[in-house]
Amino acid sequence: MVDIASKVKNSLLFSGLDQAHLVEVAAIAHCRMVAKGETLFAEGEVAQGFYLLTSGSIKLCKISPDGKEKVLHFVHPGETFAEAAFFGDGRYPAEARALENGEIIMFPREEFLGLLERNPRFSLNLIISLSLLLRRFARQIEELSFAEVPARIAGYLIDLAERKSTTFQGKSYLTLETKKGEMASRLGTVSETLSRSFRKMKEEGILAVEGSRVTILDMERLKALAGK
Repeated sequence: MVDIASKVKNSLLFSGLDQAHLVEVAAIAHCRMVAKGETLFAEGEVAQGFYLLTSGSIKLCKISPDGKEKVLHFVHPGETFAEAAFFGDGRYPAEARALENGEIIMFPREEFLGLLERNPRFSLNLIISLSLLLRRFARQIEELSFAEVPARIAGYLIDLAERKSTTFQGKSYLTLETKKGEMASRLGTVSETLSRSFRKMKEEGILAVEGSRVTILDMERLKALAGK
């Protein structure tokens, strides 16, 4: 329980809680490992609770009737997800699938709602977390609506570089988190367009691309392309 408390204390949802409250959260939580490719829950499934990712990577996506997949968000360690299922009809609005082996902490719905009733600090933090999530989705919609594909790719690479790159002699080295098809879906385009954009940025000396490994050769030009 103490170990779980130490893992949740730095997440946005539980920021500001003292040790006693963290232990109270840990007392209702369940920690487990997830395997690459494992589906945590399906769209429309009754919500049993919400999650905190402590290691690995999770993909939130929707599947159309004809089987096509639309990626909504990639969850990174330290982020919570599926909080929105607490409201509305109490069902998960999307599917969650593990992209690699990792660890999650699950907070059962009824037990956590009990904590909200007893502790207003939980309610406030939940509102903050959901507000930031809505802001992130609003930004994503704006990017998909108005930004050209190269700008979306550039923004994605900059965000990834800030989180997971290695920098040496002015160059940033990173590995794409997903296959290019999934990345294209996340950015609202198709694989062919994604490949052409990568090829153009490579020809212009902005990037070097080899499979899933990307080297950012000129960060300033990449930021300019992203409009940052």
